[in-house]
Amino acid sequence: MATVADLRLGQKGIIKDFTEHKLPVKLMELGCLPGNSVELLQVAPLNDPIYINLSGSHLAIRRSLAKCIELDIIEENQVP
Repeated sequence: MATVADLRLGQKGIIKDFTEHKLPVKLMELGCLPGNSVELLQVAPLNDPIYINLSGSHLAIRRSLAKCIELDIIEENQVP
């Protein structure tokens, strides 16, 4: 199963589920819910944290947290 941590720069995905049900409430308030889109915008120099666009909100999260968010990756030629 692909996670947010597996995204490449510019790649998008649709949130499917969570591997752990202990995600921070603030993250869910910002739109980290099944069915919403996420895009990898930037990666820090040491690969942690990562900078994502989460349904219009730009935020940085740790890779360990990104590995808890399962998603379906949207292919380049696939329409969301």
